[in-house]
Amino acid sequence: MAAGLLSASAWQRLQAADVLLAVAPEPEWLEAFEIVGVEPRDVADLPVGQRAGLLVEEAAAGREVVWWGSPDGDPGLTDALAEHLSRRAVAGYPPEVEVITASHDVPGARLIDLVRVMDVLRSPGGCPWDAEQTHESLLPFLLEEAHEVIEAVEHLDGPGGRDHLQEELGDLLLQVAFHARVAEEHTGEPFDIDDVAAGIVAKLVRRHPHVFGDAQVDSVAEQEAAWEQLKAQEKPTRAGFEGIPTTLPALARAQKMLGRVVKAGDDPALAVPAAAQGDEVAEALLAAVLAAREAGVDAEATLRAALSRLEPPT
Repeated sequence: MAAGLLSASAWQRLQAADVLLAVAPEPEWLEAFEIVGVEPRDVADLPVGQRAGLLVEEAAAGREVVWWGSPDGDPGLTDALAEHLSRRAVAGYPPEVEVITASHDVPGARLIDLVRVMDVLRSPGGCPWDAEQTHESLLPFLLEEAHEVIEAVEHLDGPGGRDHLQEELGDLLLQVAFHARVAEEHTGEPFDIDDVAAGIVAKLVRRHPHVFGDAQVDSVAEQEAAWEQLKAQEKPTRAGFEGIPTTLPALARAQKMLGRVVKAGDDPALAVPAAAQGDEVAEALLAAVLAAREAGVDAEATLRAALSRLEPPT
């Protein structure tokens, strides 16, 4: 969990403890401990068996000792602790052991784990392949994972569809975390995953004044119009087809561009022959995209669905 996010009972137990043992606590947690007057003893230099022995010895001496769990789960500590406690049990006076859940995960807690894992992979001693990746080298994976999410959604009703979608969304989320981690290392203009999240949170709040402010909308159409107006205010210099990625599949890009023509108040039927310039095939394709838009249909998804029907059943 983020530093400081403990339950009240956990903070009380920490403050009441005579001894707090921990393995390389993170600097953010050290600051939080200092604020409440708690000073942990770092036992990172001790083998796991000695850590367990120290725990039992401190408790057997009548002191209340707390072990601060490590992010890796302290492998081997439970077995070592059981061995020491077994010896004490034979002697007839084993210390009392109590496990306290310091906090319950809030929604999004696993995202913090993802950021930490990505940091380990990218840092010295991590994965050589991850360490050498750049924004440019990751682009094929970003594109591939986005397409796999689309495919998973389109087969959501099939066997294992929801599990498949969950997995593919995780793969796509990894790409966002990976790019953000790479961005942290930029020498001139670094940013991190928190900056990315803060930016989209601010945008969502800003573009939903009917939810987070006192604006009022009475229909979806009004909301869409208000959204476009807010976008125009935020980017007053954007004109024409700026902002429509050139890397979009041609059908999807055509539908976006024709939609921009409509929003500009121009007749899209006139834009079709102007773009085709006598190419009959291009004109037919653009006319089909325009028909799809007027019918409220996604041309790209419609063609993709039609192509899937050509595939032999599995």
